[in-house]
Amino acid sequence: MATPKTRRGRSGGLFRKSELSNGLRIVTETIPSVRSISLGVWADVGSRFEAANENGMTHFIEHMLFKGTKRRNAREIAASLENLGGSLNAFTSREQTCYTARILDEHLTDAIDVLADITCHATFTPTNMNRERLVIVEEIKESHDNPSDRVHDLFAETFWGGHPLGRPILGPAENIVAITRKQMRDYYETHYRTPSVVIAAAGSIDHEALVSLVNEHFAFPEGPAPPAQPAKQISGRRETIASLDNQQAHLCLGFPGVAYDSRDRLPALVLNAHLGGGMSSVLFQKVREEKGLAYSVYTYLDFYRDSGIFGAYVAADADRIQQAYDIVLKELRKVRRRKLSVDHIEKVKAQIKGQLTIGLESTASRMSRIARMELMMRSYQPITKTLSEIDKVTSEQVRDVAERILDEDHIAVTVLGPMTPGDLNHPE
Repeated sequence: MATPKTRRGRSGGLFRKSELSNGLRIVTETIPSVRSISLGVWADVGSRFEAANENGMTHFIEHMLFKGTKRRNAREIAASLENLGGSLNAFTSREQTCYTARILDEHLTDAIDVLADITCHATFTPTNMNRERLVIVEEIKESHDNPSDRVHDLFAETFWGGHPLGRPILGPAENIVAITRKQMRDYYETHYRTPSVVIAAAGSIDHEALVSLVNEHFAFPEGPAPPAQPAKQISGRRETIASLDNQQAHLCLGFPGVAYDSRDRLPALVLNAHLGGGMSSVLFQKVREEKGLAYSVYTYLDFYRDSGIFGAYVAADADRIQQAYDIVLKELRKVRRRKLSVDHIEKVKAQIKGQLTIGLESTASRMSRIARMELMMRSYQPITKTLSEIDKVTSEQVRDVAERILDEDHIAVTVLGPMTPGDLNHPE
């Protein structure tokens, strides 16, 4: 085992990293002022790693790891940490799957035992698989019945085309019904491998104690996992109008963004906060406060390992969606042409720094931050350095990023609601 790498962070946080001889990585941030620990077992696999006939597999596996091991049934897994006052959960994204626990520091051994048991020793019994298929199919139906969720899946398909990033994380119901136990075990054993797993912890954590427990309890297959299919940037305008008999039209638009480790990441964050990152943002004020066109309007950033999306969302009455769309495009065009004032940039940067600092008072947020940095960059950056780099962002950088990203020759637009193709006009 390599000697741990140590970095002192803000507020007494001490970052340390160790890598076992089998490639499994452990990263921690010790925070002496708390009693809790947030733990995460991060597998570097998400829906973008799936073939078309596998779409939904990664999320299905996430569910199945909670349904039984050789030592515990589903009820025992559910109660294992709740009976200690803690919690156990998981999520699947397009690039990672994470299994999380939050516990008091005195229950670290129990939490590691449970997390290792479910992630390394799940049984995937046919009975449990058949039961969980029904649950996931209902989850898919619920997502389809929620237009504000559904439009984002449709937008991803419009934006990415046939690339795996364009497929829904949950997958189609027909895939979930057809997946076999052998397919699931093969996929699990292919992707849940030691070099692709990071164990992260933040809070009242002893790094050496965690490394010892991880070394004792976790037993993933060794050797590299296959990489994801590289992302391909969209070219030209793409549009999808999906008719739905409901009250509102839900509109997503987006442009090719930047990768997680891009030097343009922080200027893009400032651009996002200016345009649609809160109640004081220009789109919230123009679309909602001044015109009363919508309740929900915002912009967002998706950062992937090799690409990204700069997106916007608005939901409005079908008769008003064109007006809202026109305002959004007008503001996007404006920020490409004109530099934001120094005073305004400073206010936006203060907003971002404040939100980031407040968010990192949560051990779960700190755990997620160090895990993602390790998975995406194999490095750690103290929050003090991040805040310093935000301070250095200039009006010129924000305009330059806006000019490159917000190019309407490469825009994707999706509308879900009581509309038909041709109802939405792209103003010139």
